[in-house]
Amino acid sequence: MTDPRDTNRATATISPTKIRGRFLWHELMTTDTRAAADFYTKLVGWTLQSWDQNPTYQMFLAGGVPMAGMTTLPEDAKLEGAPPGWLGYIGSPDADAAARLAVKLGGRVLKDAIEIPSVGRFVILEDPQHAVFSAFTPEQDPVGDERAGLGDFSWHELATSDVEAAFAFYHELFGWEKTSAMDMGPGLGVYQMFGARGQTLGGIYRIPAGAPQPPAWLPYALVTSSDRVAAQTPKLGGRVINGPMDVPGGDSIVQIVDPQGGMFAVHSKGTAKGVAGGTNSKSVAGERSAKRAGSKRGAARSSSRKRTSRPAKKSAKKRASKKRKPVKAKRGRAVSAKVHGRKRAKKSARRPARRRP
Repeated sequence: MTDPRDTNRATATISPTKIRGRFLWHELMTTDTRAAADFYTKLVGWTLQSWDQNPTYQMFLAGGVPMAGMTTLPEDAKLEGAPPGWLGYIGSPDADAAARLAVKLGGRVLKDAIEIPSVGRFVILEDPQHAVFSAFTPEQDPVGDERAGLGDFSWHELATSDVEAAFAFYHELFGWEKTSAMDMGPGLGVYQMFGARGQTLGGIYRIPAGAPQPPAWLPYALVTSSDRVAAQTPKLGGRVINGPMDVPGGDSIVQIVDPQGGMFAVHSKGTAKGVAGGTNSKSVAGERSAKRAGSKRGAARSSSRKRTSRPAKKSAKKRASKKRKPVKAKRGRAVSAKVHGRKRAKKSARRPARRRP
Protein backbone atom coordinates (compact mmCIF):
# COMPACT_ATOMS: atom_id res chain seq x y z
CA MET A 1 0.00 0.00 0.00
CA THR A 2 1.55 3.27 -1.07
CA ASP A 3 -0.47 5.75 0.95
CA PRO A 4 -2.31 5.13 4.24
CA ARG A 5 -4.94 7.64 3.29
CA ASP A 6 -5.83 6.50 -0.22
CA THR A 7 -7.02 2.92 0.54
CA ASN A 8 -8.59 2.76 -2.94
CA ARG A 9 -11.73 4.39 -1.65
CA ALA A 10 -11.63 7.83 -3.26
CA THR A 11 -12.70 9.52 -6.43
CA ALA A 12 -10.90 12.21 -8.39
CA THR A 13 -12.47 15.32 -6.91
CA ILE A 14 -14.12 16.48 -3.70
CA SER A 15 -17.75 17.35 -3.15
CA PRO A 16 -18.25 20.02 -0.46
CA THR A 17 -21.56 18.52 0.65
CA LYS A 18 -20.05 15.06 0.94
CA ILE A 19 -17.09 15.90 3.13
CA ARG A 20 -18.34 18.83 5.24
CA GLY A 21 -18.70 17.85 8.89
CA ARG A 22 -17.64 14.26 8.32
CA PHE A 23 -15.04 12.64 10.58
CA LEU A 24 -12.43 11.58 8.02
CA TRP A 25 -9.47 10.51 10.13
CA HIS A 26 -8.40 9.95 13.74
CA GLU A 27 -4.92 10.24 15.15
CA LEU A 28 -3.38 9.20 18.44
CA MET A 29 -0.60 11.48 19.69
CA THR A 30 1.22 9.72 22.50
CA THR A 31 4.46 9.65 24.45
CA ASP A 32 5.30 5.98 23.76
CA THR A 33 4.20 4.73 20.36
CA ARG A 34 5.54 1.20 20.85
CA ALA A 35 3.66 0.67 24.10
CA ALA A 36 0.52 2.32 22.70
CA ALA A 37 0.65 0.09 19.64
CA ASP A 38 0.79 -3.01 21.81
CA PHE A 39 -2.12 -1.77 23.93
CA TYR A 40 -4.52 -0.82 21.14
CA THR A 41 -3.84 -3.78 18.86
CA LYS A 42 -4.63 -6.17 21.70
CA LEU A 43 -7.57 -4.17 23.03
CA VAL A 44 -9.42 -3.28 19.82
CA GLY A 45 -8.09 -5.99 17.54
CA TRP A 46 -6.40 -3.59 15.13
CA THR A 47 -3.26 -4.55 13.27
CA LEU A 48 -0.30 -2.21 12.86
CA GLN A 49 1.41 -0.98 9.71
CA SER A 50 3.95 1.74 8.95
CA TRP A 51 3.26 4.34 6.29
CA ASP A 52 5.83 3.73 3.55
CA GLN A 53 6.36 7.46 2.93
CA ASN A 54 7.19 8.01 6.60
CA PRO A 55 7.88 4.81 8.58
CA THR A 56 7.72 6.68 11.89
CA TYR A 57 4.02 7.21 11.27
CA GLN A 58 2.06 4.13 12.30
CA MET A 59 -1.43 3.15 11.20
CA PHE A 60 -4.08 1.04 12.92
CA LEU A 61 -5.90 -1.24 10.48
CA ALA A 62 -9.06 -3.34 10.64
CA GLY A 63 -9.56 -5.91 7.92
CA GLY A 64 -6.59 -4.44 6.07
CA VAL A 65 -8.14 -0.96 5.94
CA PRO A 66 -6.54 2.01 7.76
CA MET A 67 -8.72 3.27 10.60
CA ALA A 68 -6.41 5.69 12.39
CA GLY A 69 -2.86 6.93 12.69
CA MET A 70 -0.39 7.23 15.54
CA THR A 71 2.51 9.57 16.08
CA THR A 72 4.66 10.91 18.89
CA LEU A 73 3.21 13.84 20.83
CA PRO A 74 5.10 16.94 19.61
CA GLU A 75 7.50 18.58 22.03
CA ASP A 76 5.82 21.97 21.71
CA ALA A 77 2.52 20.37 22.67
CA LYS A 78 4.15 18.80 25.71
CA LEU A 79 5.57 22.17 26.75
CA GLU A 80 2.07 23.63 26.57
CA GLY A 81 0.82 20.88 28.86
CA ALA A 82 -1.06 18.85 26.24
CA PRO A 83 -1.61 15.26 27.40
CA PRO A 84 -1.55 12.22 25.09
CA GLY A 85 -4.85 11.87 23.30
CA TRP A 86 -6.85 11.40 20.13
CA LEU A 87 -7.33 14.09 17.49
CA GLY A 88 -10.31 14.02 15.14
CA TYR A 89 -9.99 15.35 11.57
CA ILE A 90 -13.32 16.80 10.41
CA GLY A 91 -14.01 17.41 6.75
CA SER A 92 -14.17 20.96 5.41
CA PRO A 93 -14.30 22.15 1.78
CA ASP A 94 -11.67 24.78 2.64
CA ALA A 95 -9.43 24.34 5.68
CA ASP A 96 -8.13 27.90 5.50
CA ALA A 97 -11.64 29.36 5.37
CA ALA A 98 -12.61 27.09 8.26
CA ALA A 99 -9.72 28.48 10.30
CA ARG A 100 -10.77 32.07 9.62
CA LEU A 101 -14.37 31.32 10.52
CA ALA A 102 -13.33 29.48 13.69
CA VAL A 103 -11.43 32.54 14.88
CA LYS A 104 -14.37 34.79 14.03
CA LEU A 105 -16.63 32.51 16.09
CA GLY A 106 -14.33 32.70 19.13
CA GLY A 107 -12.02 29.77 18.45
CA ARG A 108 -8.25 29.74 18.05
CA VAL A 109 -5.73 28.40 15.55
CA LEU A 110 -3.23 26.09 17.27
CA LYS A 111 -1.36 25.05 14.15
CA ASP A 112 -1.48 26.89 10.85
CA ALA A 113 -2.68 25.10 7.74
CA ILE A 114 -0.31 22.48 6.32
CA GLU A 115 -0.44 20.99 2.83
CA ILE A 116 0.50 17.34 2.32
CA PRO A 117 0.88 16.36 -1.35
CA SER A 118 -1.68 13.79 -2.58
CA VAL A 119 -3.40 13.93 0.80
CA GLY A 120 -4.85 17.36 1.46
CA ARG A 121 -4.66 20.38 3.72
CA PHE A 122 -5.41 20.59 7.43
CA VAL A 123 -5.35 23.04 10.32
CA ILE A 124 -5.51 22.31 14.04
CA LEU A 125 -8.05 24.41 15.92
CA GLU A 126 -9.43 24.99 19.38
CA ASP A 127 -13.11 25.76 19.92
CA PRO A 128 -14.25 28.60 22.25
CA GLN A 129 -14.50 26.15 25.17
CA HIS A 130 -10.94 24.88 24.44
CA ALA A 131 -11.61 21.45 22.90
CA VAL A 132 -9.09 20.63 20.14
CA PHE A 133 -9.89 19.28 16.68
CA SER A 134 -8.73 19.56 13.07
CA ALA A 135 -10.45 20.92 9.97
CA PHE A 136 -9.29 18.86 7.00
CA THR A 137 -9.72 19.32 3.26
CA PRO A 138 -8.85 16.07 1.46
CA GLU A 139 -7.73 16.01 -2.15
CA GLN A 140 -10.26 13.30 -2.89
CA ASP A 141 -13.80 12.45 -1.85
CA PRO A 142 -14.58 9.68 0.62
CA VAL A 143 -16.66 6.89 -0.88
CA GLY A 144 -19.64 5.25 0.81
CA ASP A 145 -21.83 6.32 3.68
CA GLU A 146 -20.87 7.14 7.25
CA ARG A 147 -21.93 3.92 8.91
CA ALA A 148 -19.14 2.27 10.90
CA GLY A 149 -17.93 -1.30 10.66
CA LEU A 150 -16.10 -3.22 13.36
CA GLY A 151 -12.86 -1.49 14.26
CA ASP A 152 -14.04 1.82 12.85
CA PHE A 153 -15.06 4.91 14.82
CA SER A 154 -18.79 4.85 15.43
CA TRP A 155 -19.39 7.79 17.80
CA HIS A 156 -17.82 11.14 18.68
CA GLU A 157 -18.51 12.79 22.01
CA LEU A 158 -17.73 16.32 23.10
CA ALA A 159 -17.42 17.18 26.78
CA THR A 160 -17.74 20.93 27.15
CA SER A 161 -18.51 23.73 29.56
CA ASP A 162 -21.37 25.12 27.44
CA VAL A 163 -23.44 22.76 25.29
CA GLU A 164 -25.45 25.38 23.40
CA ALA A 165 -22.46 27.59 22.67
CA ALA A 166 -20.39 24.62 21.52
CA PHE A 167 -23.14 23.35 19.25
CA ALA A 168 -23.63 26.81 17.72
CA PHE A 169 -19.90 26.96 16.94
CA TYR A 170 -19.79 23.57 15.18
CA HIS A 171 -23.10 24.20 13.44
CA GLU A 172 -21.64 27.29 11.79
CA LEU A 173 -18.32 25.64 11.05
CA PHE A 174 -19.45 22.22 9.79
CA GLY A 175 -23.20 22.48 9.29
CA TRP A 176 -24.11 19.96 11.96
CA GLU A 177 -27.75 19.77 13.00
CA LYS A 178 -29.38 18.70 16.25
CA THR A 179 -30.89 15.24 15.95
CA SER A 180 -32.26 14.25 19.36
CA ALA A 181 -31.58 15.00 23.01
CA MET A 182 -31.73 13.13 26.29
CA ASP A 183 -32.10 14.48 29.82
CA MET A 184 -29.33 12.90 31.89
CA GLY A 185 -30.91 13.75 35.23
CA PRO A 186 -30.71 16.40 37.96
CA GLY A 187 -27.57 18.48 37.78
CA LEU A 188 -26.29 16.74 34.64
CA GLY A 189 -28.21 18.58 31.94
CA VAL A 190 -29.03 17.42 28.44
CA TYR A 191 -27.08 15.08 26.21
CA GLN A 192 -27.43 16.75 22.82
CA MET A 193 -26.92 14.54 19.76
CA PHE A 194 -25.86 15.96 16.40
CA GLY A 195 -25.42 14.80 12.86
CA ALA A 196 -25.36 15.57 9.16
CA ARG A 197 -26.92 14.15 6.00
CA GLY A 198 -29.39 12.13 8.03
CA GLN A 199 -26.68 10.35 10.03
CA THR A 200 -26.16 10.89 13.78
CA LEU A 201 -22.44 11.38 14.42
CA GLY A 202 -22.18 11.90 18.17
CA GLY A 203 -23.24 13.82 21.23
CA ILE A 204 -22.39 16.85 23.36
CA TYR A 205 -22.74 17.11 27.13
CA ARG A 206 -21.85 19.59 29.86
CA ILE A 207 -19.00 18.70 32.20
CA PRO A 208 -20.38 18.45 35.76
CA ALA A 209 -19.50 21.32 38.07
CA GLY A 210 -16.28 20.69 39.95
CA ALA A 211 -15.13 17.87 37.68
CA PRO A 212 -11.42 18.10 36.77
CA GLN A 213 -12.07 17.04 33.17
CA PRO A 214 -11.17 19.69 30.56
CA PRO A 215 -13.30 20.18 27.42
CA ALA A 216 -12.30 17.54 24.90
CA TRP A 217 -13.44 15.24 22.12
CA LEU A 218 -13.65 11.50 22.80
CA PRO A 219 -13.81 8.97 19.93
CA TYR A 220 -15.58 5.61 20.26
CA ALA A 221 -14.43 2.56 18.29
CA LEU A 222 -16.92 -0.17 17.44
CA VAL A 223 -16.01 -3.55 18.98
CA THR A 224 -17.78 -6.87 19.41
CA SER A 225 -17.88 -6.72 23.22
CA SER A 226 -17.53 -3.79 25.60
CA ASP A 227 -17.41 -6.25 28.50
CA ARG A 228 -14.33 -7.90 27.06
CA VAL A 229 -12.60 -4.54 26.60
CA ALA A 230 -13.39 -3.57 30.21
CA ALA A 231 -11.94 -6.84 31.49
CA GLN A 232 -8.83 -6.64 29.34
CA THR A 233 -7.96 -2.95 29.86
CA PRO A 234 -6.36 -3.25 33.35
CA LYS A 235 -4.48 -6.38 32.27
CA LEU A 236 -2.87 -4.34 29.51
CA GLY A 237 -1.93 -1.47 31.83
CA GLY A 238 -4.88 0.83 31.16
CA ARG A 239 -7.66 1.99 33.45
CA VAL A 240 -11.44 1.82 33.11
CA ILE A 241 -13.07 5.10 34.13
CA ASN A 242 -16.66 4.39 33.15
CA GLY A 243 -18.54 1.22 32.28
CA PRO A 244 -19.37 -1.19 30.94
CA MET A 245 -22.57 0.83 30.79
CA ASP A 246 -25.78 0.14 28.87
CA VAL A 247 -27.11 3.07 26.87
CA PRO A 248 -30.47 3.70 25.19
CA GLY A 249 -30.95 1.60 22.09
CA GLY A 250 -29.48 -1.57 23.56
CA ASP A 251 -25.80 -0.72 23.10
CA SER A 252 -22.97 -0.80 25.61
CA ILE A 253 -19.98 1.52 26.12
CA VAL A 254 -16.74 1.64 28.08
CA GLN A 255 -14.51 4.67 28.61
CA ILE A 256 -10.86 4.08 29.46
CA VAL A 257 -7.48 5.73 29.89
CA ASP A 258 -4.59 4.08 28.06
CA PRO A 259 -1.22 3.44 29.76
CA GLN A 260 0.18 6.75 28.48
CA GLY A 261 -2.80 8.77 29.75
CA GLY A 262 -4.88 9.13 26.57
CA MET A 263 -8.66 8.86 26.90
CA PHE A 264 -10.43 6.41 24.61
CA ALA A 265 -13.80 4.68 24.40
CA VAL A 266 -15.41 1.67 22.78
CA HIS A 267 -18.96 0.91 21.76
CA SER A 268 -20.63 -2.44 21.09
CA LYS A 269 -24.02 -3.04 19.57
CA GLY A 270 -26.89 -4.73 21.34
CA THR A 271 -27.60 -6.63 18.13
CA ALA A 272 -25.70 -9.70 17.04
CA LYS A 273 -21.92 -9.27 17.12
CA GLY A 274 -21.89 -5.50 16.82
CA VAL A 275 -23.27 -5.20 13.30
CA ALA A 276 -23.08 -1.51 12.47
CA GLY A 277 -26.23 0.32 11.64
CA GLY A 278 -28.50 -2.07 13.53
CA THR A 279 -30.95 -0.95 16.20
CA ASN A 280 -32.34 -2.74 19.20
CA SER A 281 -34.79 -1.18 21.63
CA LYS A 282 -34.03 -3.76 24.27
CA SER A 283 -31.17 -2.85 26.58
CA VAL A 284 -28.21 -5.17 26.95
CA ALA A 285 -28.90 -5.46 30.65
CA GLY A 286 -32.52 -6.39 30.00
CA GLU A 287 -31.44 -8.91 27.41
CA ARG A 288 -29.01 -10.55 29.80
CA SER A 289 -31.63 -10.60 32.54
CA ALA A 290 -34.10 -12.23 30.19
CA LYS A 291 -31.56 -14.86 29.24
CA ARG A 292 -30.82 -15.68 32.88
CA ALA A 293 -34.48 -15.76 33.87
CA GLY A 294 -35.44 -17.94 30.95
CA SER A 295 -32.44 -20.25 30.80
CA LYS A 296 -34.25 -23.26 32.28
CA ARG A 297 -37.36 -22.60 30.23
CA GLY A 298 -35.25 -22.24 27.09
CA ALA A 299 -33.46 -25.51 27.83
CA ALA A 300 -36.77 -27.25 28.29
CA ARG A 301 -38.05 -25.89 24.99
CA SER A 302 -34.88 -26.97 23.23
CA SER A 303 -35.20 -30.45 24.67
CA SER A 304 -38.83 -30.57 23.64
CA ARG A 305 -37.93 -29.60 20.09
CA LYS A 306 -35.37 -32.40 19.91
CA ARG A 307 -37.87 -34.98 21.18
CA THR A 308 -40.54 -33.94 18.68
CA SER A 309 -38.37 -33.26 15.67
CA ARG A 310 -36.70 -36.67 15.42
CA PRO A 311 -39.90 -38.75 15.18
CA ALA A 312 -41.21 -36.26 12.65
CA LYS A 313 -38.18 -36.82 10.44
CA LYS A 314 -38.55 -40.60 10.72
CA SER A 315 -42.25 -40.39 9.94
CA ALA A 316 -41.54 -38.26 6.90
CA LYS A 317 -38.99 -40.78 5.68
CA LYS A 318 -41.48 -43.62 6.06
CA ARG A 319 -44.11 -41.72 4.08
CA ALA A 320 -41.58 -40.96 1.37
CA SER A 321 -40.48 -44.61 1.18
CA LYS A 322 -44.05 -45.74 0.63
CA LYS A 323 -44.54 -43.34 -2.25
CA ARG A 324 -41.37 -44.14 -4.14
CA LYS A 325 -38.53 -46.59 -4.33
CA PRO A 326 -34.96 -45.53 -3.61
CA VAL A 327 -33.09 -44.45 -6.73
CA LYS A 328 -29.42 -45.15 -6.96
CA ALA A 329 -27.41 -42.03 -7.55
CA LYS A 330 -25.46 -41.80 -10.78
CA ARG A 331 -21.72 -41.48 -10.65
CA GLY A 332 -20.26 -38.02 -11.11
CA ARG A 333 -23.44 -36.21 -10.14
CA ALA A 334 -23.26 -33.87 -7.17
CA VAL A 335 -25.77 -34.85 -4.49
CA SER A 336 -25.25 -31.84 -2.21
CA ALA A 337 -23.97 -28.27 -2.21
CA LYS A 338 -22.37 -26.24 0.53
CA VAL A 339 -23.95 -22.93 1.38
CA HIS A 340 -21.65 -20.37 3.00
CA GLY A 341 -23.62 -18.18 5.38
CA ARG A 342 -20.92 -15.75 6.22
CA LYS A 343 -21.29 -12.42 4.46
CA ARG A 344 -18.45 -10.01 4.27
CA ALA A 345 -19.52 -6.38 3.85
CA LYS A 346 -17.27 -4.39 1.57
CA LYS A 347 -15.75 -1.63 3.62
CA SER A 348 -15.04 0.29 0.46
CA ALA A 349 -18.76 0.74 -0.06
CA ARG A 350 -19.63 1.95 3.35
CA ARG A 351 -16.66 3.64 4.93
CA PRO A 352 -15.28 7.10 4.44
CA ALA A 353 -11.81 7.48 3.03
CA ARG A 354 -9.06 7.64 5.57
CA ARG A 355 -6.93 10.68 5.35
CA ARG A 356 -3.95 11.42 7.48
CA PRO A 357 -2.62 14.91 7.23
